Amino acid sequence: MIGWLYRAADLLRRRAISRDHGRLGEDLAYRHLRRHGCTVVARNYKARSGAGEIDLVAWDGAVLVFVEVKTRSSADFGTPDAAVDEEKQRRIAIAAREYGYRAQLAAARTRFDIVSVILGRPPRITWMRDAFHVRVI
Repeated sequence: MIGWLYRAADLLRRRAISRDHGRLGEDLAYRHLRRHGCTVVARNYKARSGAGEIDLVAWDGAVLVFVEVKTRSSADFGTPDAAVDEEKQRRIAIAAREYGYRAQLAAARTRFDIVSVILGRPPRITWMRDAFHVRVI
């Protein structure tokens, strides 16, 4: 029953935000993480300094995961995760550092993941755990 509701919501969302691939990809990534046992605690977390943003923050067991979601309509020009370059990683790390500081969390209990979404029928979702390493705290 719930699967049917998700599919109906996806169809409506595709019509309403057909050009907003990022939002649709984040919704799909959110559900994917939840389906795999993660507890999502924040969406679109922005650092107070304005220097960075994290698409999803989730607990995967005892590890706090900072997730970057990249969405493309096709893989014709490469996979979405290829867009997470060093500069993007640095900006994510700034926001993660602030989040970790505010949550009083040790860096050893954090991880950086990328969820790559290629929209299609059905969408192709790839979750890359521990996708990159930066110093958080």
